[in-house]
Amino acid sequence: MSDKILEIEHLTVSFGGFRALNDLNFTLNQGELRVIIGPNGAGKTTFLDIITGKTKPTAGTVKFKGKNLRPYAEHQIARMGVGRKFQTPRVYLNLTPRQNLALACNRNKNVFPTLLQKPPTPERRTVASLLETIGLSPKADLPANLLSHGEKQWLEIGMLVAQSPDLLLVDEPVAGLTDEETERTGELLVALSESHSIIVIEHDMEFVRQIATDQVTVLHQGSVLCEGAFESVQSDPRVIEVYLGQEETEHAA
Repeated sequence: MSDKILEIEHLTVSFGGFRALNDLNFTLNQGELRVIIGPNGAGKTTFLDIITGKTKPTAGTVKFKGKNLRPYAEHQIARMGVGRKFQTPRVYLNLTPRQNLALACNRNKNVFPTLLQKPPTPERRTVASLLETIGLSPKADLPANLLSHGEKQWLEIGMLVAQSPDLLLVDEPVAGLTDEETERTGELLVALSESHSIIVIEHDMEFVRQIATDQVTVLHQGSVLCEGAFESVQSDPRVIEVYLGQEETEHAA
């Protein structure tokens, strides 16, 4: 079996003549934590949309564990083992973290039996372990609407992990977080990378420095501009030009 969990070849996505992704090639190894950076409009969100099946490619292929994803719908791809965390936390605010995680663990996805019946012992152990992993054991039985923004982010990550995905897609997890929450989020993702393959989209360079234990990929105008260790990418003249060019455009506006 290939050690590549994700293989993207010559991927192009066009919207009315505009190429959001342009002949993009990308591979991710089993157990790798890859950070993807790039200026606004680089194609980062479209990149995640393609992997999850939300958007279909105009040309090229996306293979997950060797299987071409084109024929499959979003929910089918999720069941194959692809989990996505969006920028804004999507948790049940009127339920507790424990109940949120129990729902995520429940394969039947039937809300009332999950909440009203006592869950089986293995499931309770899984929930307790997840609460410990995401650091929410002390607040396990508080309504989720009382959690901080960072804690809601951790809860949603825990809910994704509860579904046992092989690949986690995490979109800007530290936007709006405090410095302490940002550091703890990085520690959580690095810990999860020991048992999952993870792609993180991020703008915060200090956070990227914290979690970039493997390669960093830079997207620009829908293609891979460069890849490598964080230090080499950060000092690459092409990357500096792309980011400085964006800053000048924003200041001019």
